Amino acid sequence: MAAGYAELLRTRHAARLLVGTLIGRLPNGTAPIAIVLFTRAEGGSYSLAGALAAAYGVANAVGQPLLGRAVDLYGQPRVQLPAALVSALGMVWLALSGTGSVAVAYAAVVIAGLFTPPLEGGLRALWPSVLGGREERVHQAYAMDAVAQEVMFTVGPLLVTLFVAVWSPAGALLALNAIGVLGALSVVVSEPSRAWRSAPREAHWLGALRSRGLLALLGAFFFVGTALGSITVAGVAYADDHGGQAVYGWLMAALGLGALVGGVAYGARQWAGAPERRLRLLVALLAVCYLPLMLVPGPGPVAMTALAALAGVFLAPAIACAFIVVDRHAPAGTVTEAFSWLVTFFGVGAAIGTAAAGPAVELGGTAAGFGVASVGGAAALLVLMATQRVLAVAAAGRAVAGSGAAPAPADVPAGQG
Repeated sequence: MAAGYAELLRTRHAARLLVGTLIGRLPNGTAPIAIVLFTRAEGGSYSLAGALAAAYGVANAVGQPLLGRAVDLYGQPRVQLPAALVSALGMVWLALSGTGSVAVAYAAVVIAGLFTPPLEGGLRALWPSVLGGREERVHQAYAMDAVAQEVMFTVGPLLVTLFVAVWSPAGALLALNAIGVLGALSVVVSEPSRAWRSAPREAHWLGALRSRGLLALLGAFFFVGTALGSITVAGVAYADDHGGQAVYGWLMAALGLGALVGGVAYGARQWAGAPERRLRLLVALLAVCYLPLMLVPGPGPVAMTALAALAGVFLAPAIACAFIVVDRHAPAGTVTEAFSWLVTFFGVGAAIGTAAAGPAVELGGTAAGFGVASVGGAAALLVLMATQRVLAVAAAGRAVAGSGAAPAPADVPAGQG
């Protein structure tokens, strides 16, 4: 399995871009826990800590597609690095001013979230040029990208707690954002980032959202995000009854490990057929694997950890396949924006899932909290089933977004030219 990824990483610029992007995204991936720990250390309430983290998340959801559109229009270096610097300055402002003035604290986290650079979408826009436009290699790179995300979201919280222990919550904010700026700098000074140009685009106020296929995909992944967000809350409720924080840590680690294993396995082979059909199957399997989580309070911590790992297995493959579908449906010249919209819808769905799981647990217990995940998975599948005709029509000549490849003949099925 690892041989294919190793070959990709030996391609010139590939390892640098992947690592630089992951490091550059570290402040975003760790922001919620870093903001909560900092606020509590400053004497703020849990309510204020959660509200500040939510404000960051909402601002981030708004900023990603806007900055993604700017990248498509003006190139990566002119947008990514200034955005990274402004975002880091927002967190510096929070670290230095504290939470004594609630208005200042909100302003700081909103600036940090709004200007978070769209490095995730930017990397996916670069893969075709870095890998020579070879579709099968680009698809494998998307799978590797999904796996790398799981590693970041596993390691990131550990880094936050390490920096807090070594320095302080304020020091953790400063260190993580300084590291993030260095990661963004590493990406934007690279040759592929400096040379990349978006395809010519049709002027339209909707941008990437004028694609019906993309809208269908975004709707589905809103509900995938809802499912994932609800698990984080339902997992806390389960852990409270079965051993506390250590059990919660094992559940979340198992969820990430399952996704990691699934992503590695998915990227280890080439897949035939239209990715839209494959995505429906993957989301169906994802929804089915959420169902056993509702068996609580029956399973003990060990069995529940295994079920959490099972629930994660099809997440990274579904995300990797979704990247391919974005490629095929994003209007020309909007690839970074389209990927950023996927990040936004997934993130907003996760926030809503987190909010919905709390009342569900209070009303129906832990099983009801995990039931939100099952409902989210089923809703995602229903969206894909209801829009399969729309998704069957890939954007003409867009086998790999940004690849510059010549359009396939009109009579060749998408993905098989």
